Order: sequence, then structure tokens, then C-alpha cells
Amino acid sequence: MEAKGGRSKFIEGKDIDLRLMEESDTDHIIAWRNQEFVRRNFIYQDSFTREGHFHWIETMIRTGKAVQFIILRKSDRKPIGSVYLRDIDRTHNKGEYGIFIGEREALGKGYGTQAAQLMIDYAFRQEGLHKLMLRVLAENIQAKRSYEKAGFTEEAYLRDEVFLNGQYKDVIYMAVLNDKKQEVSQ
Repeated sequence: MEAKGGRSKFIEGKDIDLRLMEESDTDHIIAWRNQEFVRRNFIYQDSFTREGHFHWIETMIRTGKAVQFIILRKSDRKPIGSVYLRDIDRTHNKGEYGIFIGEREALGKGYGTQAAQLMIDYAFRQEGLHKLMLRVLAENIQAKRSYEKAGFTEEAYLRDEVFLNGQYKDVIYMAVLNDKKQEVSQ
């Protein structure tokens, strides 16, 4: 897939790099998203399919409503997960952040925090967003800590927000603002 507008195709980090997702990444993404240790932390927990992924590409990626990168471990160039911005709102200059590490051996190594920091910078510098938000299940303490290390702060705690696996679960909304003051013309 081609990069939309002036979007970066590659973002270099310390221990990881981000490469713009391509259709050829579909099998990795499906395999990662369908693993129990990944799926249980998503609000949308249905099985992930090729059709669903191609629908995402057509309706979100190609329309510019989302941008998705593959996380590559620098040491061996192995793809270990994905990070994305979705529901990019050009009227209000905001979007939603999402991530999943799909390789079990890559968990707990700080890659998620680094990916979040790279995407915050990308969202503000490349996409021109003012606000980046995310939703996390309140029980996912490790993810919440990672998001806080990257710069996100809690904005709302919603009790019994979603119904998953026969029980209601709380959801935390977190966000980070672009602290660079920008002139806004009306």
C-alpha cells in the first residue's frame, strides 16, 4: 500500500522501528489478533478474519481515517506487533491510538512504550493532531502503566462500560495533548 499524502513509511526508534503496514502483513496481523493473550485485552474480542482485515484496509486505511504500522524489533528485524491511529478526525484534530504486541517473547521488554512514544510524535508532527486518546480495560494494569510512561493520562473511568465474556468490565479513557500551541484560523 502506498503512503497517503506525506506520511512517513518508516519511523526509527531505539529498540524498535515502525514500518507502514502492507497488505502482505495480513497473515501476521490475523495470527497475532487471534491469540488469546492479545484478544483478551481488546474491547472488540471476536475472531479476526482476512475479510475483516481487508474491510479495515478499504474503509479505514485507504480513506485516511486510520494509519497502521508494523513494529519491527531492531535486533533481528522481526515483526512483533502493530500500532495504529484510528478514527482520525480532521475537524477536531484528534484520533484514537491502538497497539498490540503479537509475539509472546516480545512482551514486557518496553517495546509497547517505545511504540506509543513514536506514535505520539508521529500523530502530532506528521498528522497534525492535537489530541490522541485510547481506551483500555481497567484490569489491564500493565498496559495502563505503559501508556502512562509514554505520556498518556487518565481522563475518565467508565464503570461497567463493556460486556465481555459474560461480565461487565470497566474501561479507562486516557489521552495525551500536543502541548505545542498552534494558531487556529476560524
